[in-house]
Amino acid sequence: MHPEAKRLEVEDGDFYSRNFEEGADDRLILNMGPQHPSTHGVLRVVLELDGEYVMRADPVLGYIHRMHEKMGEVKQWHQYLPNMGRVDYLHALAWNHAYVQAVEKLAEIEVPRRAEVIRILTSELNRITSHLLWWGAYLLDLGAFTPIMYAFEDRERIMDLLQKVTGSRLTYCSFRFGGVCSDFPDELIPEAREVAKILRERLPMFKALVTDNLILRKRVEDIGIIDDQMCKRYGATGPVLRGSGIACDVRRSDPYSLYPEFDFEVPAYGGQDAFARYLVRMDEMEQSLNIVDQALDMLPGCDDGHIIKKAPRPGFKPPAGEAYGCVEGARGRIGILVASDGDKVPYRIKLRSPSFSNLSLFPECAQGVLLADAVSIMGSLDLVIPEIDR
Repeated sequence: MHPEAKRLEVEDGDFYSRNFEEGADDRLILNMGPQHPSTHGVLRVVLELDGEYVMRADPVLGYIHRMHEKMGEVKQWHQYLPNMGRVDYLHALAWNHAYVQAVEKLAEIEVPRRAEVIRILTSELNRITSHLLWWGAYLLDLGAFTPIMYAFEDRERIMDLLQKVTGSRLTYCSFRFGGVCSDFPDELIPEAREVAKILRERLPMFKALVTDNLILRKRVEDIGIIDDQMCKRYGATGPVLRGSGIACDVRRSDPYSLYPEFDFEVPAYGGQDAFARYLVRMDEMEQSLNIVDQALDMLPGCDDGHIIKKAPRPGFKPPAGEAYGCVEGARGRIGILVASDGDKVPYRIKLRSPSFSNLSLFPECAQGVLLADAVSIMGSLDLVIPEIDR
């Protein structure tokens, strides 16, 4: 075999062109994306295939980059709040929570207990909607159409409820520095309990319809093995990490808000495959429902009427310094570092998105698998592309 490599003939200026040795001309270069159903957004993955097997996989970012971090350096602290709902549009309230938490630490802003309960209640409902969409879309990627109809039916129930509280159905922006923008009225508590009851009754049906289905098992069991060492190398968190047997959850390992007062478990499975990650998310929906029920029980006791005691005015100037807000999102650990020089505009905002770390392990995990299994692996990571390409 000739030692010199040659450049693959592709479009000019393609940085991700591959070099191949002579004799490897039978390999195929396949672009999965940037417009591809299984990438769930404008993610491009350049695959090098030997027949049906993936030899190399290179994720290519940049197709939806919106400069969120740079925008944080030109907007006032309040003006940056709506950006959080656009970073991860599926679990927007978790990003809301991380940002306001960081600023509250920096400016030493007190948050009323009622506001903290409402934050947890709405965030957990939002987590369930995120997992439901992942569940339906993942099965659609694997060839099953029916489950996504059930998933969207249940999502609509929760979104109707959240719309009454936040005024939005997707890109939520209801958290404020020092509290929340609107109360969770007592008349909505029975409706919320009914929604939680219906969802609990649906989970056994999901198990019978999908989880115990032999066709699904063949597509996810022993596929996409991600051990704990791979998770540590790439900084994987969330269900990906817990599907590798490590029961690490920010709500327990680095508690925030009122989560220490809630009784819930952290699901973890040692299978290390796509099925283990599937089971983690299914169990997490049940645990989120447990938290929702407890939060609804707490609300009547937080009857001081305060959802925000002393909110800073628009254009306020927090003291110079740095603070870090960290929460558990639907995809893993969300971190936001804010730096202030005492001005009304942040000096620096740095976003830590779990999807970026989870995607980073995909090339190693997908090497040597069938192309159809690569789709299954990518779906099991539950990627949200705007969070990666922020």
